[in-house]
Amino acid sequence: MTALDTILTLKSRMAESIIGQERVVERLLIALLANGNVLIEGLPGLAKTRAVKSLAKNLQADYSRIQFTPDLLPSDITGTEVLHRGGDGNTFRFDPGPIFANIVLADEVNRAPAKVQAALLEAMEERQVTVAGTTHRMPDLFIVLATQNPVEQEGTYPLPEAQMDRFLLHVYIDYGNEEDEGRIIRLVRGEEQAAPAGAGEPVPQQAVFDAREEINRVEVSPVVERYMVDLIFATRYPDRYDAQLAGWINIGASPRGALGLDRCSRVHAWLNGRDHVLPDDVKAVAHDVLRHRLALSYEANADGISANDVIDSILAKVAVA
Repeated sequence: MTALDTILTLKSRMAESIIGQERVVERLLIALLANGNVLIEGLPGLAKTRAVKSLAKNLQADYSRIQFTPDLLPSDITGTEVLHRGGDGNTFRFDPGPIFANIVLADEVNRAPAKVQAALLEAMEERQVTVAGTTHRMPDLFIVLATQNPVEQEGTYPLPEAQMDRFLLHVYIDYGNEEDEGRIIRLVRGEEQAAPAGAGEPVPQQAVFDAREEINRVEVSPVVERYMVDLIFATRYPDRYDAQLAGWINIGASPRGALGLDRCSRVHAWLNGRDHVLPDDVKAVAHDVLRHRLALSYEANADGISANDVIDSILAKVAVA
């Protein structure tokens, strides 16, 4: 079985337990294969946590869940030096925290204050933590999947824009349709009535590493590369395209946005069985890569213009050279 076949098997297994959210499943796999982290946003009860658990269940990997609360401390995430008593005397030894896993679910990340959020984001960015002067590295396979409720919910600490930029993707989960709602009811009812049948052996980690090697060889033509650059620069200099667009954007995407477009476009092409990136691949991932990297103006917020609306406008105005 090829690496692509194995990853598509993982995708189909996840989709069996996540009804009506096929796009979310695909985005989680894109982030996993692109070696990035994901911020998943949606109202309570829309299967944010379930989607992450489904990935962990079907992948041969260590999994940990951190429930973010206002009283959480940074050491509760990273771990700390603990005094151990033994026959050879007392020694301090590092006890790793839940961040030291392959798949880390940071549940309701906007429920914890800034210091705790910063500890998580440092591990995401540096792939290591330093405790008592000693550096401890994350596993080779390491992904943080953070969930948050929309900021209008009470009792939250919204992530600053600069920290949001460290997430490769910002995935938004919305309500499904009437048919999907019925399927969800039947799925959960069936899970409650009988133990689910075994889904086979979990996908090995090596399949992810093999897939990443193949994705690194996916080609990006100069034309498509220029299209990515033009999209990023349209967020920074929107006045080049439209006066109304310029009035909507205060701050455009950083270079991380360009790198994210490149990485995720190559993964999207690979998942669709191609060894080269098309402009359609770029368009397919643009919203999830860019929506959290744009700072909208007061006028845009007052007019009810969302980041998705701005990205739609940019995609409509920026042509492939």
